Amino acid sequence: MKIKAIIKFKYKNEDITEIIYQSLKPDNIGYIDSTVKDNNFICGLNGDSIGTILATADDLVFCETIIEKVSELIK
Repeated sequence: MKIKAIIKFKYKNEDITEIIYQSLKPDNIGYIDSTVKDNNFICGLNGDSIGTILATADDLVFCETIIEKVSELIK
């Protein structure tokens, strides 16, 4: 069975959106289809099981959180 999920992150401006998109892009290749639209970072997840989707989503949110915190420190 194929399972699909979409996770959307919304930011205050396009600059931080692009930073997070570019930072996660290398790690997402082959696992997550991601795009930027306005201030939104949109991720499409595909998997064969709910466990796979949950593990991918957990990794994505963890990495996004770290990048967001680091970018706040740099300001």
